[in-house]
Amino acid sequence: MLHHMIEIVLPVIISICELIGIFVVVVSTMRAFYRYLKGLVTHQPMNVKFELAQGLGLGLEFKMASEILKTVLVQSVEELVILGAVILLRALVAVLIHFEMRTDEHHNK
Repeated sequence: MLHHMIEIVLPVIISICELIGIFVVVVSTMRAFYRYLKGLVTHQPMNVKFELAQGLGLGLEFKMASEILKTVLVQSVEELVILGAVILLRALVAVLIHFEMRTDEHHNK
């Protein structure tokens, strides 16, 4: 019974996590682009790169959460290998984004 309930509820939760991740990326991108345009008009330096990287990193964390939740629904070894590769790639991108943020933060000090 619990297994059946998980199979029904978990895809909805996974979809919600993915939608939140997409929403965070879209809003962060639009906000960073607005600040970029504002900086062009006002000629004030804006730290758009750092702000965009933060949003991308957060959005990626939500997407990785959904991938981790998908591991509960895996039914074959092939699916597990593909899911593991996706999680590994997303984790690598998240680490690179965080590294870029730290490098940019130290460079601006």
